[in-house]
Amino acid sequence: MLANESNRTLIILILGALSTVTPFSIDMYLPAFSEIAEDFGTTPARISLSVTSYFIGMAIGQMMYGPLLDRFGRKKPLYVGLTIFIITCIGCTQAQSIEALVALRFLQALGGCVAWVAALTMARDFFPVRESAKIFSLLILVIGLSPLLAPTIGGFIATAWGWQAVFIVLAIIVFLILIVSAFFLPPAQSADENVSLKAKPMLLTFLSILRNPQFYTYSFSGAFAFASLFIYVAGSPVIFMEIFQVTPQVYGGIFALLSIGFIGGSQLNIYINKKYSSERIFSAALYTLVLTSLLFLIGALNNWYGLEATIVMFFIALTCLGLTNPNATALALAPFSKNVGSASALLGFIQIGVAGLSSAGVGLFNSTSSLPVAAIMAFTSLVSFFILIIGRKRILMEVPVQQASAETIIH
Repeated sequence: MLANESNRTLIILILGALSTVTPFSIDMYLPAFSEIAEDFGTTPARISLSVTSYFIGMAIGQMMYGPLLDRFGRKKPLYVGLTIFIITCIGCTQAQSIEALVALRFLQALGGCVAWVAALTMARDFFPVRESAKIFSLLILVIGLSPLLAPTIGGFIATAWGWQAVFIVLAIIVFLILIVSAFFLPPAQSADENVSLKAKPMLLTFLSILRNPQFYTYSFSGAFAFASLFIYVAGSPVIFMEIFQVTPQVYGGIFALLSIGFIGGSQLNIYINKKYSSERIFSAALYTLVLTSLLFLIGALNNWYGLEATIVMFFIALTCLGLTNPNATALALAPFSKNVGSASALLGFIQIGVAGLSSAGVGLFNSTSSLPVAAIMAFTSLVSFFILIIGRKRILMEVPVQQASAETIIH
């Protein structure tokens, strides 16, 4: 177990800081979509493809870093990935076209995604399995708090110094996180030279993880539910700044307000997880998400919703996601006590890959209405629901998160 409460708090804070890399990378430049689109002579909907390319880069990168974190330990791959992120931030400031920006954001994600994989893996290193849903909820709290600041800060930076300055600030933030991690993060699991980096053994490891019914049920069901968050992030600049004509500063405020729903859901999970199982919480939140997304779709088809109603729909959906995501993550990883890095990476690949590809529809439709966002959210939430119903029938002996072994992996 961890030596004392101060060590525990310090580790959670550092893991939380690592968890901010992705939301800050995505959220800080959203208010600058219109400015970037004007510079590149395109539309804000097309600029959202740079969000999608980041998501796809995250998905691929996580598959790379999972085995690397197991083979070389947690810190060396972390340092390399964050350095790549900083370099590509500088590259984004020099982009002269949407194609260049989309490509650089893909490379940026390949580096930056190590922060989340490492944080997720080290949460399992330092804390008992039975606490995993709680620790993931605390990390999601930090992720949820990031959008309270990131879009507002990004909006002011872009207005004052231009959109390129947003990426300069991102580089500085990640550099500081790298320094803090290097000097204050305790050693986690040591390097395991038995972990092969050859393609065939890596593939066999991933396949053995994927064959676990509990893993694939909650990974894919959770991923299609989680897609609603990515769809919202990619589509919200178009909906609020183009359709409802709010300013970048007001958009930042709306984004912050809606983030409270995501934060509230994740923190509510900590308390209700003491009384109800992760399985029950995940199911109830998913059912609510399905109902909300269908109501949103019906309203979008009939032009029922104005600004306020649209905000309410997103708020309810994001609250549900604050409940589904930590429980799906905990349930998917609960069966594993070894190859946790690879399992975390595969989980991240599934979550981000499904969500990223789903969000691509927002940019490809290039629509000026909320209908594509509502339709894709309804589709992904329904897929999540059916995967859960079918997958649960194939789980012969589910590993409950709350009753899992209290033994830590690394002391």
